[in-house]
Amino acid sequence: MRQAWPLVQRSLREVIRTPEALIPTLFIPLFFLIVNVGQVARIFPSGETPFLEGQNYAAFQLPSSILLAASFGSAALFLVEEIEGGYFDKLRAAPVARTSIALGRLGAEAIKGIALTAVMILIGMLFGVRVARGPLGFALLLLLTASWGVVYSGFMQLIAVKSRSAAATNSGSLVFFPLLFLTPNFVPRELLSRPMEVAATFNPVTYIMEALRSLILEDLDWTDIGWGFLTVAVLAVVMVTLNVRTIRNYD
Repeated sequence: MRQAWPLVQRSLREVIRTPEALIPTLFIPLFFLIVNVGQVARIFPSGETPFLEGQNYAAFQLPSSILLAASFGSAALFLVEEIEGGYFDKLRAAPVARTSIALGRLGAEAIKGIALTAVMILIGMLFGVRVARGPLGFALLLLLTASWGVVYSGFMQLIAVKSRSAAATNSGSLVFFPLLFLTPNFVPRELLSRPMEVAATFNPVTYIMEALRSLILEDLDWTDIGWGFLTVAVLAVVMVTLNVRTIRNYD
């Protein structure tokens, strides 16, 4: 971490220097939240819908928007610029551990994910959303979403290092939308049609979304929360390992 932290700080400065890149990161998830709630909320009244646990439909939809916000990482595009400009080769030639190079940008995405999640939850409160377990639930929401940001940014970095192309990296970012909509996005999993339920069950994003939803709607259901953290932990280990290996084998 001693070598990784300066790289994390450098990546954070890149984000600060390009604040306009954060506008879509907040606008698009908020747009989906407002549109989805506006279209569906009257179908699921808060007092008459058991799966809302007494809250409104915005509380059910907020995890989808949080995950979407955490999946707009810019780290991979900055990495492509470094590769094209030659800085990445200089970094690899320096006495810096490959793990630190991989974690530099991923750590920055985790910190950015915490900030974005906090903002999204505060905006959600304007819609009447509350976190069922209070400060502990809020902290777990930040941690889980930041971990997902590391996973997704790790995936995007793999595309960036392999393709060395901004166009290919941008195209790769679209993979999240099928993953998002193959989840219990609008209703709980048990209310999906059988084919969709099977697809959602095999989709790892489902377990992260259900854990986030549980933290907002329920008083610490450790089954859902545990599955969410287990899923994101396994994916994070896989992505960090693959990133380190790819950087080591980079030619």
